[in-house]
Amino acid sequence: MELILKEDVQNVGFKDEIVSVKNGYGRNYLIPQGKAVIATVSAKKVLAENIKQRAFKEKHVIAEANAQADKIKALNVQLASKVGSGDKLFGSISNADLAEAITAQGEAIDKKFVSIPGRTIKRLGKYEAIIRLHREVSFSFPFEVIPEKGA
Repeated sequence: MELILKEDVQNVGFKDEIVSVKNGYGRNYLIPQGKAVIATVSAKKVLAENIKQRAFKEKHVIAEANAQADKIKALNVQLASKVGSGDKLFGSISNADLAEAITAQGEAIDKKFVSIPGRTIKRLGKYEAIIRLHREVSFSFPFEVIPEKGA
């Protein structure tokens, strides 16, 4: 089912984006909550016109997102976690933990912009997350999970 999002929805997409979701999720949650509308031909034309009119304003927002992306790319993030036998973690590392670590280094970022493949990390090692600051600004962010000192 194709829908046009009316607002940002975590793990689905951003406002004014055409997304494809399962029928039940769209019909039973997104549409009744007012978070999306069905992507009909006429709705797509209206969306395209609205995006075209906002393109000039969007340039400034995209430039800001690119600047923030460059600052975040320069960071070196190492997440310390308690480790059990081998390289298994007690608990797991999620997008919220990574967003918190990036914010602690001076670049405020919301967890909804961070996407970790597989949702959580349960072992030590080097990983990459996808950070999407804007519809047109996304990048791969490398980070490392290390054992907590004194463990």
